Amino acid sequence: MIEFFTDSKEKLDLYKDWIGKAKNIVITSHQNPDGDAFGSGLGLWGYLKQFSFENVTFISPTDYADFLAWMPGIEHIVVFDNKNKATANELIENADLIFCCDFSSGSRMKDMKDNVLNSKAKKIIIDHHEQPESFGDLMFWNQHASSTCELVFQMIHKLGHGNLINIDVATCLYTGLLTDTGSFKFDATSPEVHLIASQLLAAGVVPSVIHRNLFDNNPFEKLQFLGYILIKKMTFLPEYGVCYISVTEKELQKFNSRSGDTEGIVNYGLSIKGAVMSAIFIEKEGIIKISFRSIKDFSVADLARDYFEGGGHKNAAGGRSNLSLEETVQKFLTLLPYLKTQLVLQPN
Repeated sequence: MIEFFTDSKEKLDLYKDWIGKAKNIVITSHQNPDGDAFGSGLGLWGYLKQFSFENVTFISPTDYADFLAWMPGIEHIVVFDNKNKATANELIENADLIFCCDFSSGSRMKDMKDNVLNSKAKKIIIDHHEQPESFGDLMFWNQHASSTCELVFQMIHKLGHGNLINIDVATCLYTGLLTDTGSFKFDATSPEVHLIASQLLAAGVVPSVIHRNLFDNNPFEKLQFLGYILIKKMTFLPEYGVCYISVTEKELQKFNSRSGDTEGIVNYGLSIKGAVMSAIFIEKEGIIKISFRSIKDFSVADLARDYFEGGGHKNAAGGRSNLSLEETVQKFLTLLPYLKTQLVLQPN
């Protein structure tokens, strides 16, 4: 499914009317934001700030990881926490337009969900995940896109404002393009992605600087934590082509793990020869948070949706469980015999 409001004259006219009358605009992304969530949201924020709206505010449902703290404009983000909740609620209540970037399920906004969904503001969803909910008034959506940053870039150009992609906007969009394609190695890395990347470089992006900020700026304890996980906590089941990792809350505390420190660990499982799927189960605040990754045609989105209250993309999805860590892992393991045929028949 692809739906670009810019391709319909009626919907485009609606957007132009709404944006022309808007005084207060809110941008938000999903909880526990990643590079694409903040890249698309901040890129959109930088673009909209060039117009004469009274207020354009990016509100994040939760705090963000240290590896994103360098991004242009991040100091202006309002985090929906106890300190800023009243301010954020007022901004949402007074908004004329709300842009929802990199999610299409209300639950992904965590405690902000009801405030946003009940707001009188018109809502515009920009997203690339499967099976979107219908709370948006307009959508710029393509499940085959590499990233929401790709879509924000396309939307800006379709609106005739490509000249407004300055160095800060380009830096944010390149960040999401880089992270959601796995540094341009995932299957969604299309020729269009490389063409967009080339235009962002032409706008002044320096790839080595962004890569270093994202991936080569780790606290020492984070690398110790990674070493511990790879040695002590990773299990590979060659008969299924499945790798899984489980992490307790005590282990997170032992290594002083902060938000974002577990980001990307699940991908190490797919680097094992013969691996088709990798999963990580993380115990935190009484909930088990799960990330799945896969290759080829095995859909972890279906697995997450059917059994773990989640969803996402075919090869990258997430879920959660209210069972204990041990019970959640056991539930996962009991599913593998039923999935074996799908797993072992994946082409190399």
